[in-house]
Amino acid sequence: MIDPSRIVSRVSLFEFAVMNAAEKGELYARIFRKVGVFLGKGEIPRALKELNEGMKIAELNGDSKMAARFAQEITNLSKNAEPTK
Repeated sequence: MIDPSRIVSRVSLFEFAVMNAAEKGELYARIFRKVGVFLGKGEIPRALKELNEGMKIAELNGDSKMAARFAQEITNLSKNAEPTK
């Protein structure tokens, strides 16, 4: 019997010391999927929090292009966010 792989739902800034390109890609894809889920539920503050955390992770990994992508998504989302009543 093969046990299914476990998915970690919380991304911690302290988990990442060294990653290869595939691992980084999987991590960033997971963050963007979580952002999509939060946006689909209308949970803009949670989506922004995930984007900010993703940007910090990218910066720690030295991925300036990915950090810039997260920053752009934060800017776009902040511009288009409806004010809460």
